[in-house]
Amino acid sequence: MPSNPYSRSEHLRAVWPWLPLWAAVALLAIFSHGPMPLYSTRTLAVAWEMWNQGHWLVPHINGQPYSEKAPLLFWLIQGGWFAFGVNDVWPRVLEVLFGGAQLVLVSLLARRLFPDRPWMAKAAPWMLLAFGYAFLFGLQIMYDVLLAMWTLAALLCLTPKSQRSEPRWLLFGLCVGFGLLTKGPVMLLHVVFPWLLGPLWNDWAGQHRARWYGRGVLALLLGGAMLLAWALPAGFSGGEAYRQRLFFTQTAGRVVDKLAEGKDLQNHAEPIWFYLLWLPVMLFPFSGWPRMWLAVAGLRRPLESGLRFALCWLLPTFVALSLISGKQLYYPLPELGGIALLMAGAIAVLRERRPHLAYNGWLGTWPLGMGGIVFAAALFVLPLLVAGDHLHGEWADAAAPYSRYFSVVFLLLGGLLLLRGRGELRRLAVAGLIGVLALNTLFTLTLWPRYDLRPTAHLLGAADQANRAIAFLGNYEGQFHFEGRLTRPIEELLGNPVVQDQALQDFARAHPDGLIVVRVDQPDANALRYALLVQPFRSSWLVVWPAVSLADLRAGHTPPEPAQPTRVYPADDWRYRTQP
Repeated sequence: MPSNPYSRSEHLRAVWPWLPLWAAVALLAIFSHGPMPLYSTRTLAVAWEMWNQGHWLVPHINGQPYSEKAPLLFWLIQGGWFAFGVNDVWPRVLEVLFGGAQLVLVSLLARRLFPDRPWMAKAAPWMLLAFGYAFLFGLQIMYDVLLAMWTLAALLCLTPKSQRSEPRWLLFGLCVGFGLLTKGPVMLLHVVFPWLLGPLWNDWAGQHRARWYGRGVLALLLGGAMLLAWALPAGFSGGEAYRQRLFFTQTAGRVVDKLAEGKDLQNHAEPIWFYLLWLPVMLFPFSGWPRMWLAVAGLRRPLESGLRFALCWLLPTFVALSLISGKQLYYPLPELGGIALLMAGAIAVLRERRPHLAYNGWLGTWPLGMGGIVFAAALFVLPLLVAGDHLHGEWADAAAPYSRYFSVVFLLLGGLLLLRGRGELRRLAVAGLIGVLALNTLFTLTLWPRYDLRPTAHLLGAADQANRAIAFLGNYEGQFHFEGRLTRPIEELLGNPVVQDQALQDFARAHPDGLIVVRVDQPDANALRYALLVQPFRSSWLVVWPAVSLADLRAGHTPPEPAQPTRVYPADDWRYRTQP
Protein backbone atom coordinates (compact mmCIF):
# COMPACT_ATOMS: atom_id res chain seq x y z
CA MET A 1 0.00 0.00 0.00
CA PRO A 2 1.19 3.57 -0.62
CA SER A 3 2.90 5.33 2.22
CA ASN A 4 1.26 8.32 3.84
CA PRO A 5 3.72 11.03 4.95
CA TYR A 6 0.91 13.31 6.13
CA SER A 7 -0.44 13.79 9.64
CA ARG A 8 -3.82 15.32 10.45
CA SER A 9 -2.21 18.60 11.50
CA GLU A 10 -0.31 18.71 8.23
CA HIS A 11 -3.59 18.19 6.37
CA LEU A 12 -5.03 21.24 8.13
CA ARG A 13 -1.94 23.37 7.62
CA ALA A 14 -1.87 22.46 3.94
CA VAL A 15 -4.88 24.67 3.18
CA TRP A 16 -2.98 27.75 4.37
CA PRO A 17 -2.75 30.27 2.81
CA TRP A 18 -4.29 29.34 -0.53
CA LEU A 19 -7.84 28.59 0.65
CA PRO A 20 -8.38 31.77 2.77
CA LEU A 21 -6.79 33.89 0.05
CA TRP A 22 -8.96 32.41 -2.68
CA ALA A 23 -12.14 32.66 -0.56
CA ALA A 24 -11.52 36.34 0.21
CA VAL A 25 -10.86 37.21 -3.44
CA ALA A 26 -13.83 35.15 -4.66
CA LEU A 27 -16.22 36.81 -2.20
CA LEU A 28 -14.98 40.28 -3.17
CA ALA A 29 -15.41 39.49 -6.85
CA ILE A 30 -18.80 37.79 -6.74
CA PHE A 31 -20.36 40.56 -4.63
CA SER A 32 -18.85 43.44 -6.59
CA HIS A 33 -21.90 43.47 -8.87
CA GLY A 34 -25.24 41.74 -9.19
CA PRO A 35 -26.12 38.42 -10.84
CA MET A 36 -25.03 38.41 -14.48
CA PRO A 37 -27.57 38.01 -17.26
CA LEU A 38 -28.31 35.68 -18.79
CA TYR A 39 -26.64 32.74 -16.99
CA SER A 40 -27.14 33.73 -13.36
CA THR A 41 -30.49 35.46 -13.85
CA ARG A 42 -31.91 32.39 -15.62
CA THR A 43 -30.79 30.04 -12.83
CA LEU A 44 -32.30 32.34 -10.22
CA ALA A 45 -35.50 32.65 -12.27
CA VAL A 46 -35.97 28.86 -12.25
CA ALA A 47 -35.24 28.60 -8.53
CA TRP A 48 -37.60 31.50 -7.79
CA GLU A 49 -40.46 30.06 -9.84
CA MET A 50 -40.05 26.65 -8.21
CA TRP A 51 -40.12 28.39 -4.82
CA ASN A 52 -42.97 30.76 -5.58
CA GLN A 53 -45.21 28.27 -7.36
CA GLY A 54 -44.36 25.23 -5.26
CA HIS A 55 -42.90 23.24 -8.18
CA TRP A 56 -40.53 21.17 -6.06
CA LEU A 57 -40.32 18.22 -8.46
CA VAL A 58 -40.26 19.82 -11.91
CA PRO A 59 -38.17 22.96 -12.51
CA HIS A 60 -40.15 25.72 -14.26
CA ILE A 61 -39.26 28.91 -16.08
CA ASN A 62 -41.78 31.47 -17.26
CA GLY A 63 -44.66 29.12 -16.53
CA GLN A 64 -43.26 26.16 -18.49
CA PRO A 65 -41.37 23.03 -17.35
CA TYR A 66 -37.62 23.55 -17.68
CA SER A 67 -35.99 20.39 -19.00
CA GLU A 68 -32.52 21.81 -19.66
CA LYS A 69 -31.12 21.02 -16.20
CA ALA A 70 -31.60 18.64 -13.30
CA PRO A 71 -32.82 20.15 -10.02
CA LEU A 72 -30.02 19.74 -7.44
CA LEU A 73 -28.67 23.30 -7.68
CA PHE A 74 -32.21 24.69 -7.47
CA TRP A 75 -32.89 22.57 -4.39
CA LEU A 76 -29.70 23.80 -2.71
CA ILE A 77 -30.63 27.42 -3.45
CA GLN A 78 -34.11 26.91 -2.04
CA GLY A 79 -32.69 25.22 1.05
CA GLY A 80 -30.81 28.45 1.80
CA TRP A 81 -33.92 30.49 1.09
CA PHE A 82 -35.86 28.36 3.56
CA ALA A 83 -33.28 29.18 6.23
CA PHE A 84 -32.43 32.80 5.37
CA GLY A 85 -35.27 34.08 3.19
CA VAL A 86 -35.32 34.72 -0.56
CA ASN A 87 -32.23 36.68 -1.63
CA ASP A 88 -29.38 36.60 -4.13
CA VAL A 89 -26.70 36.45 -1.40
CA TRP A 90 -27.05 32.75 -0.58
CA PRO A 91 -26.76 31.54 -4.23
CA ARG A 92 -23.52 33.48 -4.61
CA VAL A 93 -22.13 32.16 -1.33
CA LEU A 94 -22.99 28.68 -2.60
CA GLU A 95 -20.82 29.19 -5.68
CA VAL A 96 -17.90 30.27 -3.49
CA LEU A 97 -18.37 27.17 -1.32
CA PHE A 98 -18.39 24.95 -4.41
CA GLY A 99 -15.21 26.56 -5.71
CA GLY A 100 -13.44 26.21 -2.37
CA ALA A 101 -14.48 22.55 -2.19
CA GLN A 102 -12.86 22.00 -5.60
CA LEU A 103 -9.55 23.33 -4.30
CA VAL A 104 -9.66 21.05 -1.25
CA LEU A 105 -10.59 18.04 -3.38
CA VAL A 106 -7.79 18.60 -5.89
CA SER A 107 -5.35 18.88 -2.98
CA LEU A 108 -6.62 15.57 -1.59
CA LEU A 109 -6.32 13.99 -5.04
CA ALA A 110 -2.72 15.15 -5.27
CA ARG A 111 -1.95 13.58 -1.88
CA ARG A 112 -3.53 10.28 -2.87
CA LEU A 113 -1.99 10.11 -6.35
CA PHE A 114 1.47 11.43 -5.43
CA PRO A 115 2.04 10.08 -1.90
CA ASP A 116 5.81 10.54 -2.16
CA ARG A 117 5.59 14.15 -3.36
CA PRO A 118 4.16 16.30 -0.51
CA TRP A 119 4.80 19.44 -2.61
CA MET A 120 2.01 18.37 -4.97
CA ALA A 121 -0.72 18.80 -2.36
CA LYS A 122 0.10 22.51 -2.22
CA ALA A 123 1.03 23.10 -5.86
CA ALA A 124 -2.15 21.65 -7.43
CA PRO A 125 -4.65 23.96 -5.62
CA TRP A 126 -2.40 26.98 -6.24
CA MET A 127 -2.58 26.18 -9.95
CA LEU A 128 -6.31 25.54 -9.99
CA LEU A 129 -7.19 28.76 -8.16
CA ALA A 130 -5.17 30.83 -10.66
CA PHE A 131 -7.03 29.80 -13.84
CA GLY A 132 -8.52 33.13 -14.87
CA TYR A 133 -11.39 31.87 -17.03
CA ALA A 134 -12.50 29.33 -14.43
CA PHE A 135 -12.42 32.01 -11.73
CA LEU A 136 -14.55 34.43 -13.76
CA PHE A 137 -17.04 31.75 -14.77
CA GLY A 138 -17.20 30.67 -11.15
CA LEU A 139 -18.80 34.06 -10.45
CA GLN A 140 -21.86 32.84 -12.37
CA ILE A 141 -24.68 31.11 -10.52
CA MET A 142 -24.43 28.06 -12.74
CA TYR A 143 -24.28 24.28 -12.60
CA ASP A 144 -20.77 23.60 -13.86
CA VAL A 145 -18.88 24.60 -10.70
CA LEU A 146 -21.06 22.20 -8.70
CA LEU A 147 -20.59 19.56 -11.41
CA ALA A 148 -16.81 19.99 -11.19
CA MET A 149 -17.01 19.48 -7.42
CA TRP A 150 -18.90 16.19 -7.78
CA THR A 151 -16.49 15.08 -10.53
CA LEU A 152 -13.45 15.60 -8.31
CA ALA A 153 -15.22 13.95 -5.37
CA ALA A 154 -16.15 10.90 -7.46
CA LEU A 155 -12.62 10.50 -8.81
CA LEU A 156 -11.20 10.89 -5.31
CA CYS A 157 -13.24 7.84 -4.34
CA LEU A 158 -11.41 5.79 -6.99
CA THR A 159 -7.93 6.64 -5.73
CA PRO A 160 -6.10 4.48 -3.17
CA LYS A 161 -5.65 5.47 0.47
CA SER A 162 -2.72 4.42 2.60
CA GLN A 163 -4.99 2.14 4.64
CA ARG A 164 -7.11 0.86 1.76
CA SER A 165 -6.39 0.34 -1.92
CA GLU A 166 -9.90 -0.63 -3.05
CA PRO A 167 -12.09 2.31 -4.10
CA ARG A 168 -15.00 3.45 -1.95
CA TRP A 169 -17.63 2.24 -4.37
CA LEU A 170 -20.67 3.42 -2.41
CA LEU A 171 -19.31 6.95 -2.14
CA PHE A 172 -18.32 6.84 -5.80
CA GLY A 173 -21.88 5.94 -6.78
CA LEU A 174 -23.35 8.65 -4.55
CA CYS A 175 -21.06 11.32 -6.01
CA VAL A 176 -21.94 10.21 -9.53
CA GLY A 177 -25.61 10.38 -8.60
CA PHE A 178 -25.29 13.90 -7.22
CA GLY A 179 -23.45 14.90 -10.41
CA LEU A 180 -26.24 13.43 -12.50
CA LEU A 181 -28.77 15.38 -10.44
CA THR A 182 -26.71 18.52 -11.10
CA LYS A 183 -26.46 18.43 -14.89
CA GLY A 184 -27.77 15.11 -16.13
CA PRO A 185 -25.97 12.32 -18.04
CA VAL A 186 -23.03 14.55 -19.02
CA MET A 187 -21.65 13.75 -15.54
CA LEU A 188 -20.74 10.28 -16.79
CA LEU A 189 -18.52 11.75 -19.49
CA HIS A 190 -16.35 13.42 -16.85
CA VAL A 191 -15.78 10.29 -14.71
CA VAL A 192 -16.14 7.25 -16.95
CA PHE A 193 -12.71 7.23 -18.59
CA PRO A 194 -10.58 7.15 -15.40
CA TRP A 195 -12.73 4.22 -14.32
CA LEU A 196 -12.65 2.39 -17.67
CA LEU A 197 -8.86 2.86 -17.90
CA GLY A 198 -8.31 2.07 -14.23
CA PRO A 199 -5.81 -0.78 -14.77
CA LEU A 200 -3.51 1.68 -16.58
CA TRP A 201 -2.99 3.83 -13.49
CA ASN A 202 -4.30 1.89 -10.47
CA ASP A 203 -2.39 -1.22 -9.34
CA TRP A 204 -5.39 -2.57 -7.42
CA ALA A 205 -7.55 -2.31 -10.55
CA GLY A 206 -4.97 -4.26 -12.54
CA GLN A 207 -4.86 -7.00 -9.93
CA HIS A 208 -8.65 -7.19 -9.34
CA ARG A 209 -10.19 -6.40 -12.71
CA ALA A 210 -13.42 -8.29 -12.09
CA ARG A 211 -14.12 -6.47 -8.82
CA TRP A 212 -13.02 -3.11 -10.30
CA TYR A 213 -15.42 -3.29 -13.23
CA GLY A 214 -18.17 -5.26 -11.52
CA ARG A 215 -18.45 -2.99 -8.50
CA GLY A 216 -17.86 0.05 -10.69
CA VAL A 217 -20.89 -0.88 -12.79
CA LEU A 218 -22.96 -1.29 -9.63
CA ALA A 219 -21.80 2.13 -8.42
CA LEU A 220 -22.73 3.74 -11.73
CA LEU A 221 -26.11 2.02 -11.57
CA LEU A 222 -26.59 3.49 -8.10
CA GLY A 223 -25.88 6.95 -9.53
CA GLY A 224 -28.30 6.31 -12.39
CA ALA A 225 -30.94 5.13 -9.93
CA MET A 226 -30.60 8.39 -8.02
CA LEU A 227 -31.24 10.33 -11.22
CA LEU A 228 -34.19 8.13 -12.20
CA ALA A 229 -35.69 8.46 -8.73
CA TRP A 230 -36.23 12.10 -9.62
CA ALA A 231 -36.58 11.92 -13.41
CA LEU A 232 -39.33 9.30 -13.63
CA PRO A 233 -41.87 11.04 -11.39
CA ALA A 234 -40.81 14.43 -12.78
CA GLY A 235 -41.32 13.19 -16.35
CA PHE A 236 -44.82 11.95 -15.66
CA SER A 237 -45.66 15.10 -13.71
CA GLY A 238 -44.31 17.53 -16.33
CA GLY A 239 -46.27 16.24 -19.31
CA GLU A 240 -45.43 14.59 -22.64
CA ALA A 241 -43.38 17.43 -24.15
CA TYR A 242 -41.29 17.80 -21.01
CA ARG A 243 -40.82 14.03 -20.81
CA GLN A 244 -39.56 13.82 -24.39
CA ARG A 245 -37.03 16.60 -23.88
CA LEU A 246 -35.94 15.32 -20.49
CA PHE A 247 -35.26 11.74 -21.59
CA PHE A 248 -34.09 12.22 -25.15
CA THR A 249 -33.86 15.58 -26.92
CA GLN A 250 -31.97 17.53 -24.26
CA THR A 251 -28.97 15.14 -24.13
CA ALA A 252 -29.02 13.91 -27.73
CA GLY A 253 -29.40 17.45 -29.03
CA ARG A 254 -25.97 18.34 -27.72
CA VAL A 255 -24.45 15.47 -29.66
CA VAL A 256 -26.29 15.87 -32.97
CA ASP A 257 -26.83 19.34 -34.48
CA LYS A 258 -30.18 18.69 -36.04
CA LEU A 259 -31.75 17.77 -32.68
CA ALA A 260 -30.72 21.04 -31.06
CA GLU A 261 -34.14 22.68 -31.12
CA GLY A 262 -34.29 24.02 -27.56
CA LYS A 263 -33.40 27.58 -26.62
CA ASP A 264 -30.37 26.47 -24.65
CA LEU A 265 -29.01 24.48 -27.59
CA GLN A 266 -29.17 27.11 -30.29
CA ASN A 267 -25.83 28.31 -31.68
CA HIS A 268 -23.82 25.82 -29.59
CA ALA A 269 -22.44 23.86 -32.57
CA GLU A 270 -18.69 24.43 -32.99
CA PRO A 271 -15.91 22.76 -35.03
CA ILE A 272 -13.96 19.83 -33.63
CA TRP A 273 -10.90 22.00 -32.87
CA PHE A 274 -12.89 24.53 -30.81
CA TYR A 275 -11.49 23.53 -27.41
CA LEU A 276 -7.95 23.20 -28.71
CA LEU A 277 -8.15 26.71 -30.15
CA TRP A 278 -9.35 28.17 -26.86
CA LEU A 279 -7.08 26.10 -24.62
CA PRO A 280 -4.53 28.94 -24.11
CA VAL A 281 -7.33 31.16 -22.85
CA MET A 282 -8.69 28.48 -20.54
CA LEU A 283 -5.22 27.79 -19.11
CA PHE A 284 -4.13 31.42 -18.68
CA PRO A 285 -1.88 32.49 -16.96
CA PHE A 286 -0.05 29.15 -17.11
CA SER A 287 -0.29 29.11 -20.90
CA GLY A 288 2.21 31.98 -20.81
CA TRP A 289 4.67 30.17 -18.52
CA PRO A 290 7.50 28.56 -20.59
CA ARG A 291 8.60 26.28 -17.75
CA MET A 292 5.21 24.60 -17.61
CA TRP A 293 5.20 23.78 -21.34
CA LEU A 294 8.76 22.46 -21.14
CA ALA A 295 7.84 20.28 -18.18
CA VAL A 296 4.77 18.77 -19.87
CA ALA A 297 6.59 18.26 -23.18
CA GLY A 298 9.50 16.62 -21.35
CA LEU A 299 7.46 13.87 -19.71
CA ARG A 300 8.77 10.42 -20.61
CA ARG A 301 7.80 6.87 -19.80
CA PRO A 302 7.62 5.30 -17.35
CA LEU A 303 5.17 7.75 -15.81
CA GLU A 304 4.16 7.51 -12.19
CA SER A 305 0.58 6.53 -11.41
CA GLY A 306 -0.65 10.07 -10.71
CA LEU A 307 0.43 11.32 -14.12
CA ARG A 308 -1.09 8.23 -15.77
CA PHE A 309 -4.34 8.97 -13.94
CA ALA A 310 -4.38 12.56 -15.24
CA LEU A 311 -3.74 11.45 -18.82
CA CYS A 312 -6.36 8.68 -18.63
CA TRP A 313 -8.83 11.31 -17.49
CA LEU A 314 -7.95 14.26 -19.70
CA LEU A 315 -7.10 12.88 -23.12
CA PRO A 316 -10.20 10.74 -23.82
CA THR A 317 -12.53 13.26 -22.16
CA PHE A 318 -11.26 16.14 -24.32
CA VAL A 319 -11.54 13.99 -27.44
CA ALA A 320 -15.12 13.07 -26.52
CA LEU A 321 -16.03 16.70 -25.76
CA SER A 322 -14.50 17.76 -29.07
CA LEU A 323 -16.49 15.17 -31.02
CA ILE A 324 -19.78 16.42 -29.53
CA SER A 325 -21.17 19.16 -31.77
CA GLY A 326 -22.62 21.31 -28.96
CA LYS A 327 -19.74 23.14 -27.28
CA GLN A 328 -19.29 25.88 -24.73
CA LEU A 329 -16.06 27.03 -23.10
CA TYR A 330 -17.36 26.06 -19.68
CA TYR A 331 -18.13 22.42 -20.56
CA PRO A 332 -14.53 21.25 -19.76
CA LEU A 333 -14.39 23.08 -16.41
CA PRO A 334 -14.45 19.80 -14.43
CA GLU A 335 -11.23 18.78 -16.22
CA LEU A 336 -9.26 21.82 -15.05
CA GLY A 337 -8.55 20.01 -11.80
CA GLY A 338 -6.94 17.22 -13.82
CA ILE A 339 -4.95 19.76 -15.82
CA ALA A 340 -3.66 21.26 -12.58
CA LEU A 341 -2.58 17.79 -11.43
CA LEU A 342 -0.85 17.11 -14.74
CA MET A 343 0.99 20.44 -14.80
CA ALA A 344 2.04 20.26 -11.15
CA GLY A 345 3.19 16.66 -11.60
CA ALA A 346 5.20 17.59 -14.69
CA ILE A 347 6.88 20.46 -12.80
CA ALA A 348 7.70 18.08 -9.93
CA VAL A 349 9.32 15.61 -12.34
CA LEU A 350 11.27 18.44 -13.99
CA ARG A 351 12.58 19.62 -10.62
CA GLU A 352 13.72 16.11 -9.80
CA ARG A 353 15.22 14.98 -13.09
CA ARG A 354 16.40 18.25 -14.67
CA PRO A 355 16.93 20.78 -11.87
CA HIS A 356 19.03 23.03 -14.11
CA LEU A 357 15.89 23.64 -16.21
CA ALA A 358 13.51 23.74 -13.26
CA TYR A 359 15.23 26.86 -11.92
CA ASN A 360 16.45 28.44 -15.17
CA GLY A 361 15.44 32.10 -15.16
CA TRP A 362 14.83 32.23 -18.89
CA LEU A 363 12.06 29.67 -18.50
CA GLY A 364 10.38 31.62 -15.71
CA THR A 365 7.43 33.99 -15.60
CA TRP A 366 9.17 36.95 -17.25
CA PRO A 367 6.96 36.83 -20.43
CA LEU A 368 3.90 37.27 -18.24
CA GLY A 369 5.69 39.95 -16.23
CA MET A 370 6.50 41.90 -19.37
CA GLY A 371 2.93 41.45 -20.56
CA GLY A 372 1.63 42.87 -17.29
CA ILE A 373 3.90 45.92 -17.60
CA VAL A 374 2.82 46.51 -21.22
CA PHE A 375 -0.84 46.25 -20.18
CA ALA A 376 -0.16 48.69 -17.34
CA ALA A 377 1.38 51.14 -19.83
CA ALA A 378 -1.66 50.81 -22.11
CA LEU A 379 -4.00 51.58 -19.20
CA PHE A 380 -1.86 54.57 -18.21
CA VAL A 381 -2.01 56.20 -21.67
CA LEU A 382 -5.69 55.35 -22.23
CA PRO A 383 -7.00 58.70 -20.86
CA LEU A 384 -4.61 60.57 -23.19
CA LEU A 385 -5.81 58.57 -26.21
CA VAL A 386 -9.45 59.20 -25.34
CA ALA A 387 -8.91 62.91 -24.65
CA GLY A 388 -6.99 63.33 -27.92
CA ASP A 389 -9.72 61.65 -29.98
CA HIS A 390 -7.30 58.87 -30.93
CA LEU A 391 -9.39 56.12 -29.38
CA HIS A 392 -13.12 55.87 -28.86
CA GLY A 393 -15.47 53.13 -27.87
CA GLU A 394 -17.86 52.14 -25.15
CA TRP A 395 -15.24 50.44 -22.98
CA ALA A 396 -12.44 52.95 -23.60
CA ASP A 397 -14.59 55.96 -22.71
CA ALA A 398 -15.91 54.26 -19.56
CA ALA A 399 -12.51 52.95 -18.43
CA ALA A 400 -10.51 56.15 -18.95
CA PRO A 401 -11.38 57.73 -15.55
CA TYR A 402 -10.18 54.61 -13.71
CA SER A 403 -7.47 53.16 -15.93
CA ARG A 404 -4.48 54.84 -14.30
CA TYR A 405 -5.36 53.46 -10.88
CA PHE A 406 -5.47 49.96 -12.34
CA SER A 407 -2.26 50.54 -14.28
CA VAL A 408 -0.47 50.71 -10.92
CA VAL A 409 -1.93 47.31 -9.97
CA PHE A 410 -0.75 45.62 -13.16
CA LEU A 411 2.63 47.35 -12.96
CA LEU A 412 3.14 45.85 -9.50
CA LEU A 413 1.94 42.43 -10.67
CA GLY A 414 4.30 42.60 -13.65
CA GLY A 415 7.18 43.44 -11.33
CA LEU A 416 6.24 40.52 -9.07
CA LEU A 417 6.45 38.14 -12.02
CA LEU A 418 9.87 39.46 -13.01
CA LEU A 419 11.32 38.34 -9.69
CA ARG A 420 13.46 35.22 -9.66
CA GLY A 421 14.08 32.57 -7.07
CA ARG A 422 12.03 30.13 -5.06
CA GLY A 423 8.25 30.46 -4.92
CA GLU A 424 7.82 31.07 -8.65
CA LEU A 425 4.61 29.04 -8.88
CA ARG A 426 3.07 30.79 -5.90
CA ARG A 427 3.98 34.24 -7.25
CA LEU A 428 2.36 33.34 -10.57
CA ALA A 429 -0.79 32.08 -8.88
CA VAL A 430 -1.11 35.17 -6.66
CA ALA A 431 -0.51 37.49 -9.62
CA GLY A 432 -3.09 35.64 -11.69
CA LEU A 433 -5.67 35.74 -8.90
CA ILE A 434 -5.18 39.43 -8.10
CA GLY A 435 -5.05 40.30 -11.81
CA VAL A 436 -8.39 38.67 -12.55
CA LEU A 437 -9.91 40.38 -9.48
CA ALA A 438 -8.66 43.72 -10.83
CA LEU A 439 -10.19 43.03 -14.25
CA ASN A 440 -13.51 42.08 -12.65
CA THR A 441 -13.44 45.29 -10.59
CA LEU A 442 -12.69 47.35 -13.69
CA PHE A 443 -15.63 45.68 -15.43
CA THR A 444 -17.86 46.56 -12.48
CA LEU A 445 -16.84 50.22 -12.61
CA THR A 446 -17.19 50.55 -16.38
CA LEU A 447 -19.47 48.07 -18.15
CA TRP A 448 -21.67 46.61 -15.43
CA PRO A 449 -24.38 49.32 -15.85
CA ARG A 450 -25.02 47.83 -19.30
CA TYR A 451 -25.76 44.45 -17.70
CA ASP A 452 -27.70 45.62 -14.66
CA LEU A 453 -31.35 44.84 -15.37
CA ARG A 454 -32.75 46.14 -12.08
CA PRO A 455 -34.54 49.21 -13.52
CA THR A 456 -36.54 47.13 -15.99
CA ALA A 457 -37.06 44.24 -13.56
CA HIS A 458 -38.39 46.53 -10.81
CA LEU A 459 -40.77 48.26 -13.21
CA LEU A 460 -42.09 44.92 -14.44
CA GLY A 461 -42.35 43.69 -10.85
CA ALA A 462 -44.58 46.64 -9.95
CA ALA A 463 -46.71 45.97 -13.04
CA ASP A 464 -47.00 42.30 -12.11
CA GLN A 465 -48.14 43.24 -8.60
CA ALA A 466 -50.80 45.44 -10.19
CA ASN A 467 -51.99 42.44 -12.30
CA ARG A 468 -50.91 44.04 -15.57
CA ALA A 469 -50.01 41.60 -18.34
CA ILE A 470 -46.44 41.70 -19.68
CA ALA A 471 -45.09 40.56 -23.05
CA PHE A 472 -41.60 40.29 -24.54
CA LEU A 473 -40.96 40.76 -28.25
CA GLY A 474 -38.82 37.69 -29.04
CA ASN A 475 -37.35 34.96 -26.84
CA TYR A 476 -37.53 35.63 -23.12
CA GLU A 477 -34.78 34.02 -21.02
CA GLY A 478 -36.14 34.67 -17.54
CA GLN A 479 -33.87 37.65 -16.92
CA PHE A 480 -36.48 39.73 -15.07
CA HIS A 481 -38.31 37.11 -13.04
CA PHE A 482 -36.14 36.83 -9.94
CA GLU A 483 -35.10 40.48 -9.52
CA GLY A 484 -38.67 41.65 -10.20
CA ARG A 485 -40.15 38.79 -8.12
CA LEU A 486 -42.61 38.18 -10.93
CA THR A 487 -45.41 35.75 -10.10
CA ARG A 488 -46.88 35.29 -13.59
CA PRO A 489 -45.37 34.33 -16.96
CA ILE A 490 -44.26 36.91 -19.51
CA GLU A 491 -45.90 36.24 -22.87
CA GLU A 492 -43.43 35.76 -25.73
CA LEU A 493 -44.32 37.37 -29.07
CA LEU A 494 -42.44 35.12 -31.49
CA GLY A 495 -42.21 34.59 -35.23
CA ASN A 496 -41.19 36.69 -38.23
CA PRO A 497 -41.83 40.48 -38.18
CA VAL A 498 -45.29 40.13 -39.73
CA VAL A 499 -46.35 37.48 -37.23
CA GLN A 500 -44.86 39.48 -34.36
CA ASP A 501 -46.75 42.63 -35.39
CA GLN A 502 -50.03 40.74 -35.45
CA ALA A 503 -49.27 39.15 -32.07
CA LEU A 504 -48.45 42.61 -30.70
CA GLN A 505 -51.78 44.04 -31.92
CA ASP A 506 -53.66 41.08 -30.46
CA PHE A 507 -51.89 41.46 -27.11
CA ALA A 508 -52.66 45.21 -26.95
CA ARG A 509 -56.36 44.60 -27.66
CA ALA A 510 -56.55 41.82 -25.05
CA HIS A 511 -54.55 43.78 -22.44
CA PRO A 512 -55.01 47.54 -22.90
CA ASP A 513 -53.09 48.22 -19.69
CA GLY A 514 -50.35 45.70 -20.50
CA LEU A 515 -46.63 46.30 -21.06
CA ILE A 516 -44.33 45.10 -23.84
CA VAL A 517 -40.53 44.83 -23.56
CA VAL A 518 -38.58 45.31 -26.78
CA ARG A 519 -34.84 45.01 -27.38
CA VAL A 520 -33.54 47.48 -29.99
CA ASP A 521 -30.16 48.53 -31.31
CA GLN A 522 -30.84 52.19 -30.53
CA PRO A 523 -33.96 53.86 -29.08
CA ASP A 524 -35.60 56.35 -31.44
CA ALA A 525 -37.47 59.58 -30.72
CA ASN A 526 -40.77 57.74 -30.27
CA ALA A 527 -39.26 55.48 -27.63
CA LEU A 528 -37.90 58.48 -25.74
CA ARG A 529 -41.33 60.13 -25.89
CA TYR A 530 -43.92 57.38 -25.40
CA ALA A 531 -42.14 54.51 -23.66
CA LEU A 532 -42.15 54.02 -19.91
CA LEU A 533 -38.47 53.15 -19.56
CA VAL A 534 -35.33 52.92 -21.70
CA GLN A 535 -32.15 51.30 -20.41
CA PRO A 536 -28.96 49.88 -21.92
CA PHE A 537 -28.38 46.14 -22.14
CA ARG A 538 -25.06 44.87 -23.47
CA SER A 539 -24.60 46.47 -26.91
CA SER A 540 -28.32 47.24 -27.32
CA TRP A 541 -31.19 48.80 -25.39
CA LEU A 542 -34.32 47.60 -23.63
CA VAL A 543 -37.49 49.63 -24.07
CA VAL A 544 -40.61 49.06 -21.93
CA TRP A 545 -43.73 50.23 -23.75
CA PRO A 546 -47.38 50.58 -22.84
CA ALA A 547 -48.84 47.92 -25.12
CA VAL A 548 -51.41 50.29 -26.65
CA SER A 549 -48.82 52.98 -27.42
CA LEU A 550 -46.52 50.54 -29.23
CA ALA A 551 -49.45 49.00 -31.10
CA ASP A 552 -50.59 52.45 -32.25
CA LEU A 553 -47.11 53.35 -33.50
CA ARG A 554 -46.78 50.03 -35.37
CA ALA A 555 -50.20 50.65 -36.96
CA GLY A 556 -49.20 54.16 -38.05
CA HIS A 557 -51.30 56.00 -35.46
CA THR A 558 -50.26 58.63 -32.93
CA PRO A 559 -50.41 57.31 -29.36
CA PRO A 560 -51.88 59.38 -26.53
CA GLU A 561 -49.41 61.55 -24.69
CA PRO A 562 -47.92 59.70 -21.70
CA ALA A 563 -48.83 60.80 -18.20
CA GLN A 564 -45.15 60.77 -17.17
CA PRO A 565 -41.95 61.33 -19.12
CA THR A 566 -39.88 58.33 -20.17
CA ARG A 567 -37.30 57.21 -17.65
CA VAL A 568 -33.97 56.88 -19.43
CA TYR A 569 -30.91 55.23 -17.90
CA PRO A 570 -27.73 55.89 -19.93
CA ALA A 571 -24.89 53.40 -19.62
CA ASP A 572 -22.77 55.85 -17.62
CA ASP A 573 -25.58 57.00 -15.32
CA TRP A 574 -25.52 55.23 -11.95
CA ARG A 575 -28.29 57.29 -10.39
CA TYR A 576 -30.83 54.51 -10.85
CA ARG A 577 -28.97 52.50 -8.20
CA THR A 578 -30.73 54.66 -5.60
CA GLN A 579 -34.14 53.83 -7.01
CA PRO A 580 -36.32 51.42 -4.97
